[in-house]
Amino acid sequence: MQYFLSAAALVASATFCSASPVEKRDTFQVKQVAHGEYLKSGPLQMMKTFQKYSDAGAVAPEKVVSAAAAVQSGTVSAQNQIYDQSYLCPVKVGANTLMLDFDTGSADLWAFSTRTPSSQSSGHTLYNPSSGTLKSGYTWKISYGDGSGAAGVVYSDKVQVGAVTATSQAVEAATSVSAQFTQDTNNDGLLGLAFSSINTVKPQQQTTFFDTVKPTLKQKLFTADLKAGQPGTYDFGYIDSSKYSGSITYVPVNTANGFWQFTAGGYGVGSGSVSGSIGSAIADTGTSLLYLPDAVINAYYNKVSGAYEDDSQGGVVFPCNANLPNLKISIGGSTYTVPGSYINYAPIDNSGTTCFGGLQSSDGIGFNILGDVFLKAVFVVFDQTQSSPRLGFAAQ
Repeated sequence: MQYFLSAAALVASATFCSASPVEKRDTFQVKQVAHGEYLKSGPLQMMKTFQKYSDAGAVAPEKVVSAAAAVQSGTVSAQNQIYDQSYLCPVKVGANTLMLDFDTGSADLWAFSTRTPSSQSSGHTLYNPSSGTLKSGYTWKISYGDGSGAAGVVYSDKVQVGAVTATSQAVEAATSVSAQFTQDTNNDGLLGLAFSSINTVKPQQQTTFFDTVKPTLKQKLFTADLKAGQPGTYDFGYIDSSKYSGSITYVPVNTANGFWQFTAGGYGVGSGSVSGSIGSAIADTGTSLLYLPDAVINAYYNKVSGAYEDDSQGGVVFPCNANLPNLKISIGGSTYTVPGSYINYAPIDNSGTTCFGGLQSSDGIGFNILGDVFLKAVFVVFDQTQSSPRLGFAAQ
């Protein structure tokens, strides 16, 4: 059993002993901070998405594989690469403060560690597991269809998020990490916020940080208030009414696949009416782009002069000076608007003439993904206060 204690009142506890928190902190906030720059590449982001969901059946089209390989191999010259500010959350893991990506599309809390080979961990802040207790025989592995991923061993240790500490949280210490993760030296690991049913630890799955602290929260929920071009916030245990306008619309969540998965409604482009049906989708803070059915892709980019499918980039591109219409998405009978500017993800090189679309096809993934391009336009509640989980959406 795991116990949840305030940072000001930590007490030691044996694994199977009963104890009560000395001080209960039932709400807390985590602010993202600017932390270095990362390569902002549409092809790499698309490949990352297909890799992430390969276990769920996602298969990357050959054009995406080729486009991402060209970037990774250096075929795209370094001087033509575009960089953007990275926004991550500080988390104290054991005695070390790491910069982690809060990811509602996965359920592992893993980190680069002193057990990661130096050739794979250079530039990262490392978790030193000497502060924790090794869970003998426990391992974890995140594997992708192309053979890449990360793997390691598991410790029980203190994890402090905001002002709150879980005193015996499962921490997955990396002993091997593929180049995909190694190259992003700003990011020291992931804090998964999907459902614990897809945690990769064997022989026994471990709970996410949220599931560990959930019983002590004032309300069993957390919210994401992400922003375009600036840090956002995650709030645990409460809903800050100052962060949204209007009312919150809730929809039921299907947890069968371990994701925050729901059914989205129709869509509209610009001033056009909302119609059609998007279908099954997940809310994923760990995915940068917005992936929707081909019908939506065609309807949207037909309104963008000069837009076309560029196989060398693996997706739809358009002139950087194109007038991008807003995209409307209906959820639970309410309609939310993604500003057209959000759909201009990044120039494909520093000439600034052609840009990569932040809206791409979900074909080959198996479901639609409302990633950061959408989430930065809304306020989201990840809610487990009811008998069944639900998602709440409101306008920022």
